[in-house]
Amino acid sequence: MKNVLVLNCGSSSVKYELMNVENSRVLARGLVEKIGMEDAVVNHHYLKGEDYSDVKLVKNILTHREGIRIVVGLLTDAEVGVVGDLADIYGIGHRVVHGGEAYTDPAYVTQEVKDDIKKCIELAPLHNPHHLAGIEACDSLIPDHHQVVVFDTAFHQTMPKKAYIYGLPYEMYKKYGIRRYGFHGTSHQYVAQKAAQIYKKRITDLKIISCHLGNGASVCAIKDGKSIDTSMGFTPLPGLVMGTRTGDIDPYIVLYLMNKDALSFAEVNTLLNRHSGLYGLSGISRDFRQIIKEVKKGDERARLAVDIFVYRIKHYIGAYTAIMNGLDILVFTAGIGENSIELREMVCSNMEYLGINLDEKKNREFNSQEAVISKDDSEIKVMCIPTNEELLIATETARVIDGMKKS
Repeated sequence: MKNVLVLNCGSSSVKYELMNVENSRVLARGLVEKIGMEDAVVNHHYLKGEDYSDVKLVKNILTHREGIRIVVGLLTDAEVGVVGDLADIYGIGHRVVHGGEAYTDPAYVTQEVKDDIKKCIELAPLHNPHHLAGIEACDSLIPDHHQVVVFDTAFHQTMPKKAYIYGLPYEMYKKYGIRRYGFHGTSHQYVAQKAAQIYKKRITDLKIISCHLGNGASVCAIKDGKSIDTSMGFTPLPGLVMGTRTGDIDPYIVLYLMNKDALSFAEVNTLLNRHSGLYGLSGISRDFRQIIKEVKKGDERARLAVDIFVYRIKHYIGAYTAIMNGLDILVFTAGIGENSIELREMVCSNMEYLGINLDEKKNREFNSQEAVISKDDSEIKVMCIPTNEELLIATETARVIDGMKKS
């Protein structure tokens, strides 16, 4: 069996999933949290017979290496394990946020690839160091296993220059690589492929807009199966209003605030990334569910936050329909996109001119399985598709390893 272990290492966490890519069955998944603390937590969800069981551990886990060592031990444990030994794991796939311009596809891990990930740390300082730590941990813990990296930025490397070059002196791009990179690539790629399957047409014949709406949020224009524009940019900060991020703003605002309130770089960074967005606008929470509750109670700032969020999504849908000269499928995915009936209704309201006609009954009855939620006669199909980045990473990992073995 081709069992692939998918790892997503965060600043103080390791999210993992072991999947049989031949039948897409998840054998185990879990999360190591609070790495670096004495009361770190491991929640392990594993297949036992035909059902899933859970085990929780509280341990002193100071490094990602130690966390991954515990994960490997759980996967092969006589009581809660799902494989006999490490030889039953075909390969390891790592999610890596930033691959710069060097990578348009997943890559087999070599020293050169690790060096390139390290070079991109200055572009993704909150993510790439921890992804690299996960790769190096696997190097030492299970050295004989094939490793593959799947980059969030890779899917967007098909954007034309007119979409990714900023209006700065061109030398800034050549000297520092300042350009639009885009993120959430694995999610946008997965739901676009799934949407084409549901529509029963080749993805190369479709124009798709994917709305990945969670605490981090982005919209992607996908034409003929390729990303041609996306709302995030040089960093994940621009584009849509997000849980705690500003989204698009006039860049001069930053200079104005630094001068007006004598803010430091660190203070501005915190303001833009941690204290803004839905949280900063509503004054309530970054959680869209909580904000909607307050809207229903009549809170005006909560209503304003939602209105701005919806307005910005509509803005990008209109813009991307224009640059693609049409639209076949509109997809909602990720935490808010998949779970908020109200959000989908608001985004699709007054969009009939574009050919979008949401079926209110289908929308309200959506139950976490991919589905078409537009009316049968809607010119543009509206879909809600739960994202599954782990499945895409696992299948891409197996594909890369298969190709390497054949060559």
